[in-house]
Amino acid sequence: MSENARTRWQARYESSRVRESDFTTLSGLEVAPAYGTEDSEWPGEFPFTRGLYPTGYRGRTWTIRQFAGFGNARQTNERYRMILGRGGGGLSVAFDMPTLMGRDSDDPKSLGEVGHCGVAIDSVADMEVLFDGIDLGDVTTSMTISGPAVPVFCMMLVAAERAGVDTRTLNGTLQTDIFKEYIAQKEWLFAPEPHLKLIGDLMEHCAEHIPAYKPLSVSGYHIREAGSTAAQELAFTLADGFGYVELGLSRGLDVDVFAPGLSFFFDAHVDFFEEIAKFRAARRIWARWMRDVYGARTEKAQWLRFHTQTAGVSLTAQQPYNNVVRTGIEALSAVLGGTNSLHTNALDETLALPSEQAAEIALRTQQVIMEETGVVNVADPLGGSWYVEALTDRIEAEATAIFDRILAMGGSTLTSDRPEQIAEAVRDGDWLVTRGLLRGIEEGWFMSEIAEAAFQYQVALEKGEKRIVGVNCHEDSVTHDLEILRVSHEVEVEQVRALTARRTGRDDAAVRAALARMVDAARADENVIEPMLDACRAEATLGEICDALRAEWGEYREPARF
Repeated sequence: MSENARTRWQARYESSRVRESDFTTLSGLEVAPAYGTEDSEWPGEFPFTRGLYPTGYRGRTWTIRQFAGFGNARQTNERYRMILGRGGGGLSVAFDMPTLMGRDSDDPKSLGEVGHCGVAIDSVADMEVLFDGIDLGDVTTSMTISGPAVPVFCMMLVAAERAGVDTRTLNGTLQTDIFKEYIAQKEWLFAPEPHLKLIGDLMEHCAEHIPAYKPLSVSGYHIREAGSTAAQELAFTLADGFGYVELGLSRGLDVDVFAPGLSFFFDAHVDFFEEIAKFRAARRIWARWMRDVYGARTEKAQWLRFHTQTAGVSLTAQQPYNNVVRTGIEALSAVLGGTNSLHTNALDETLALPSEQAAEIALRTQQVIMEETGVVNVADPLGGSWYVEALTDRIEAEATAIFDRILAMGGSTLTSDRPEQIAEAVRDGDWLVTRGLLRGIEEGWFMSEIAEAAFQYQVALEKGEKRIVGVNCHEDSVTHDLEILRVSHEVEVEQVRALTARRTGRDDAAVRAALARMVDAARADENVIEPMLDACRAEATLGEICDALRAEWGEYREPARF
């Protein structure tokens, strides 16, 4: 008799590392590491609906990765030290708008924006201050940046070199995802093709030189924040991921080598069960496409690892302390959905950057879930729920229908229920999903779909069909105004002054030569990472690097649509 699914899971569980912990209820009842029928799907089994690991969070809990950045590098460094000192497990860097757009702090277009929505980074010197006293070889670091992600990452590598860290050991994630910029967030530098070249260059470089680092975090968060439905967030994000898999294959990379370097970033919204179902469906869809379409043979290449951030768009300025409750519910849905790392928003983020007190409450929210609720004791505790399983299937079906529309936009007659035919096209170098993504961006299809979803939700709010406490129901309140964090204009003045001093003290000829070598590599379609690292070592600024590439590739402007 062949072994059943439970027996297979039991063998894998017993051979896995389990944390030293008390796996009982508050009343002292023993609980099993997972539950299910003999032949149901178990945690750690393909297609990983119930989680990637047979141990669930008994093996290791999710990483508490709080997103932070404001003012200058020194101020943000102090916040990082607070987060790490109070139990945070990883860092996530928020950049200001000039940095996100690849502009220096003294650029006229940066006026009034320096340090306001994140930290200002102009050069490697800022990176050195940002991580001063923090061992980059010992902490995982995520950076939420897309357009200028590659030069910003190069600056971090040089800062690590100068700190004596072996960069081959670095671990963390870089967002880099440019598709979602055209779809939702609108922070790009160039047309899609040059951006994809930079991403491909980085994938090659990390595969060879920094194997533990994940150079591409595919983001659905911004798609959801722009107003999409849960199914749209899932489908658009996974389709973007398929596009990057096709990019790696087009570079001749081995899918089993580069695919484990892909990670994902999702939104946890306030509809508790829908979010849990979304996360479960995401793992299942990704695993099947990776195996059946893109030929991934190893489990790690089939795994969908993801970071989650609670929904910023769900926070309200009215009765802001309600946001603590919303964030707690959203964080719990991410945990029950099996997130690998998590950021919890602060209660005041709808008004300003988080105060230190609000940031601490957000951190403690995760720690209460982790240490007090018992949800870490059992893998996929909602697995087998009729409602959760049905909702998981429903979201998968909606996402699949969207994949078929994307394939059709690329000119393909194939549908996702014929994975073997899509796989054959891919083997022939026909990048079906990428074609559909580029066409959908060009025609504004993704944006129109999100806009329609956002409009329908707003109509439901105005009719009272959907309710937000403190906004369109239960509006009476005794809440007082919050004391919020305000970034002084002096931050911009000091940042510009420091940048001017650095330019004065460097070798301008060396900077110009390094930038010229970088542009030559881009023009010759060679990998630009090494010459870009040299430009950073020569103290070229972010704006100078990005402007040199803008001069070569042009600056993308979104076509007008009516």
